[in-house]
Amino acid sequence: MKERMTMRLATIALLAACATAPAAAYDDVPDEIAGRASVIDGDTIEIRGVRIRIGGIDAPESDQTCSRAEGVYLCGNLSAAHLDRLLAGRTVVCRGHDRSYDRIVAACTVAGVDVGSAQVSAGWALDYVRYSKGRYAAAEAEARRAKAGIWQGEFVEPEAWRRARKSERRSR
Repeated sequence: MKERMTMRLATIALLAACATAPAAAYDDVPDEIAGRASVIDGDTIEIRGVRIRIGGIDAPESDQTCSRAEGVYLCGNLSAAHLDRLLAGRTVVCRGHDRSYDRIVAACTVAGVDVGSAQVSAGWALDYVRYSKGRYAAAEAEARRAKAGIWQGEFVEPEAWRRARKSERRSR
């Protein structure tokens, strides 16, 4: 009986240890990264070899298309181009708070301007509510009203577009 109880307690302790995330899970996320950035796509940049996902936003993928009155266009490319103009070779300061795949997730500013907010306000990214907790909701609503960026026509939300593309690749 005592042996059985010891085994149960050991099992419970092991399960509890596995279920608890280690406190230092993201020790490799730098507090701050600053420098000139290269644009990878509408929500990802690179500073000194470090890939950074701009937290709280979701932009069309580089090869994603959208449509408007003039026809189909590469909205992902235009999103990246807008981000490139916004950064314009200036120093970008990013404060890391997480890691996603091979990228640091961070809040970034350039000349005191929140880069995520600027992308959403211009209509070239969406408020990624699951991660932003609605931080960019007002900016997205304004972009939608103004028919800015991707809001000037029709588009598939980037997350749904990625999911469909992944599913399509699996079915081949």
